[in-house]
Amino acid sequence: MTKVKLIDRYSLELGVVASLLLAGCLSQPAVQNRPASPPTMPSPPSISSLESPSASQTPAMTDTTQNTDADIWIQMQTETGYVVLLRHAQTVEGTGDPPGFQLDDCKTQRNLSAAGRAQATQIGQTFRDRNIPIQQVLSSQYCRCLDTARLLNLGTVVPDPALNSTYVNNTNEAEQTAQVRQKILNHRNTHGVIIMVSHFVNIGDISGVSPPEGGAVVMRTNEQGEFEVAASIQDW
Repeated sequence: MTKVKLIDRYSLELGVVASLLLAGCLSQPAVQNRPASPPTMPSPPSISSLESPSASQTPAMTDTTQNTDADIWIQMQTETGYVVLLRHAQTVEGTGDPPGFQLDDCKTQRNLSAAGRAQATQIGQTFRDRNIPIQQVLSSQYCRCLDTARLLNLGTVVPDPALNSTYVNNTNEAEQTAQVRQKILNHRNTHGVIIMVSHFVNIGDISGVSPPEGGAVVMRTNEQGEFEVAASIQDW
């Protein structure tokens, strides 16, 4: 009797277990093939890190144009190494020069306007009024530059092919830029200002600044031999 009851009870328990399994009520073993967690992505760089290049990315050109107008004139008057890259004065309307122009024939080039001639004269007067010592005046061989340089009336004008426009023919652009930069470097410890009358493309290549007609960029090199933009002048 006891054996029968035990068997019946065992059969009953098996039936209950089977029912539970069929109904899905019993916990199933953990599944091992669940998808892996997505890989952790690196955080994007902050805006400040994107805007702050490392030292190795910093160009050897520094900008010190925070100087006030009064400061730069005093510095040119008393310190060494300053070079003024002066874009030619205002011209008649147009860009570049007419096709087939000749360097030795001003009639074939874009030339100064009446306002430009007056502007060049005023620029020279400003240097005299400020008592700026002029060491040398160099100029592109283009007529608008030579006329600007002569109207400054600051000394003998020396034509310099390194200052010629590279707007149309840029074959020697890198060489000309290197030559002008070398002149600035060589002037580092010399008293008196060198004025170089040139074109916006050339001045932009040398300084990173493209001034308007009659505008100027004042440059020098520091003790480490790095080129500095000391000031930008537009109002004379």
